[in-house]
Amino acid sequence: MALLRLTPLSLLVYLCCFVLFVSSVLGAKARHFEWEVEYMYGAPDCLENVVMGINGQFPGPTIKARAGDTVVVHLTNKLHTEGVVIHWHGIRQLGTPWADGTASISQCAINPGETFVYRFKVDKAGTYFYHGHYGMQRSAGLYGLLIVDVEEGEKELFQYDGEFNLLLSDWWHKGVHQQEVDLSANPMRWIGEPQSLLINGRGQYNCSLAAAHNSKGPGLPGCKFRGNEGCAPNILHVMPNKTYRLRVASTTALASLNLAIGNHKMLMLEADGNYLEPFWVNDFDIYSGESYSVVFRTDQNPANNYWISVGVRGREPRTPQALAILHYETTTASKLPALAPPETPLWNDYARSKSFSNKIRALSGSPTPPRINHRRIFLLNTQNRIDGYTKWAINNVSLTLPPTPYLGAIKHGFSNAFDQKSPPDTYLNTYDIMKPPSNPNSTYGNGIYMLKFNTSIDVILQNANALNANVSEIHPWHLHGHDFWVLGYGEGKFSKKDIGKFNLKNPPLRNTAVIFPYGWTALRFVTDNPGVWAFHCHIEPHLHMGMGVVFAEGVHLVGNIPNEALSCGLTGKMLMSKPHN
Repeated sequence: MALLRLTPLSLLVYLCCFVLFVSSVLGAKARHFEWEVEYMYGAPDCLENVVMGINGQFPGPTIKARAGDTVVVHLTNKLHTEGVVIHWHGIRQLGTPWADGTASISQCAINPGETFVYRFKVDKAGTYFYHGHYGMQRSAGLYGLLIVDVEEGEKELFQYDGEFNLLLSDWWHKGVHQQEVDLSANPMRWIGEPQSLLINGRGQYNCSLAAAHNSKGPGLPGCKFRGNEGCAPNILHVMPNKTYRLRVASTTALASLNLAIGNHKMLMLEADGNYLEPFWVNDFDIYSGESYSVVFRTDQNPANNYWISVGVRGREPRTPQALAILHYETTTASKLPALAPPETPLWNDYARSKSFSNKIRALSGSPTPPRINHRRIFLLNTQNRIDGYTKWAINNVSLTLPPTPYLGAIKHGFSNAFDQKSPPDTYLNTYDIMKPPSNPNSTYGNGIYMLKFNTSIDVILQNANALNANVSEIHPWHLHGHDFWVLGYGEGKFSKKDIGKFNLKNPPLRNTAVIFPYGWTALRFVTDNPGVWAFHCHIEPHLHMGMGVVFAEGVHLVGNIPNEALSCGLTGKMLMSKPHN
């Protein structure tokens, strides 16, 4: 064989191509973080309390990365008596299902004093966040933002002059351990409504920033801040006649919310890391687990500041609005807005909520769903009793998690690690969703849905009446490891004729979707991500009380699972029995 001879010109071309290849590979970066999780004192709403923080921060540090980057978090558990995990909400964990951060599903909880390394690729630009996924640690304050910009050298689809991030949460003065005991008691003691709503971890309890605008009689006294307090309001500094992007994510434990900016319209552009067909709003609803990007124009009177208001929807509000300030830098930041904060729409105006949800459509050119489904699973959401204890159940099964995480158990063939019988694919057609269950008794279960790999799955979320008459609650459902297409919403009980109403043209891709009271929501996704994935109500006490299911797909295709994710239960015993070098 003759040797390949390179002329100076061909050598130069070869080197240029090689440099371009290397630079494209090197454009993606590994972003390293060293984190310690611990309890600490804080005053999120001006009242001192115990919060869960990361490196002494509450909320936790914001991660900023670019699409294609690898995020590496060395997470050390500095809690003295409990485990911890962190779920990277909205990140699909392609090829790294053990990094999803779900205790008893994708990994073992990280024990006190131990360190677990989360290493995963952020493959898609968008607005995401992270939070605890063990017990009710999200309610304790274990959360933060994860912002993924477009790849280096790429241009965002829309242009803006500046950017702000808002992480919304709710806050109780009662600690999460007592909340867990209350929810598990017989009779169950409901945790009640939150004392405060927080914007980027800041709220105000027992005082009001907008006391001067209280026209409904005596209300809360005005807040008096110097400006350096940890619970002082967030101030967003803007210049007139500019366009700003506002990223908003909700990690609430219970509350559905509505956000408005006084006198400023907003253009909806992104939801859960997916682009939308743009549409203008005066305000928008955001449910637990959701994220949005909007842009707004600072085209109002530059001599004034304006309120950003966040209020409760979907539950009768007993919690005051959270407020932040949009500060035009042509005036002073300490000048309170002259106008009253925007009023939150009525909590039970579901027609308004549904109208907003139905306006959300995928941007033209976005991926469209498969035309057919290979399996359709109906998930009936009910409130039940088991031996007198109040629980939430799906198809009459209340989820309990096993000691051995499903991912390791399936990968290593431990068929005795959990119930091998799959939960039901549907529920009795005679079930009356408009009334309390005639037989409220349910059962515990830890069986999972085994889904055929690379197939199209429909999930019909069906809401129903709770144990008390005339009560049906909002439930935002979040799927790990996937985005799904929201094919539609409907009233009452789903029937075959509703299939013809599915939007297969431009349904939005989401990772979280709401079911409205006494209604249904239809979803479709493709089982193209090997792993074991939680699918659950994102309301923290509801998940704690059993409101979730687990999907497994293509686990035989999963690579080597790190030993640290397998160190408990039957997989832990397996590791201990292996000979050590």
